[in-house]
Amino acid sequence: MVVRVETGFSGVLPELRRLQVSRLHPRLLTSLHYAEGDGRGRATFEATFDRRAGLITLRQGKEEATTPLTTEYHDPVSLPLWLRSLGEQDRATTHMTGGRVLVQRLPDTEVGGLPARAYFLRPGGAYVYVERDSPHRLLRMIQPTDFGPVEASLHLPRKGQPERRRRRAG
Repeated sequence: MVVRVETGFSGVLPELRRLQVSRLHPRLLTSLHYAEGDGRGRATFEATFDRRAGLITLRQGKEEATTPLTTEYHDPVSLPLWLRSLGEQDRATTHMTGGRVLVQRLPDTEVGGLPARAYFLRPGGAYVYVERDSPHRLLRMIQPTDFGPVEASLHLPRKGQPERRRRRAG
């Protein structure tokens, strides 16, 4: 499975476009490959999780580093998708290339009129809201940054229109 996220930033941030592409393990929803860039050329950051070789390869610019692959990893795109599968768990941990991530379930809430599960991720301090009932859509994400929070929200369609997601800098 391949998931592509395109984000346009404007407002307090300089005009910026980011493209993130994640190739996921179809059953585990963990990362097999992740790339991030401006979408116009080569990725500025890339992570490959090679199960056969047992290696993680990280590339940023001209620099490259490898380390042993000893567990499953998530990337910034696969992690929120994996949260959809947690169900009633109160806590979970997973790994990203920067370290271990603790997922803490918060009290259920409502987002856009829909019952939602709320999660808090540490480190990073992100909040992720997942539709409680099937199809468990990602309803809202809030990620703190040095420039203020970046928020992504699902805008539910009117009848006959497709769903769309919007990201904005706060």
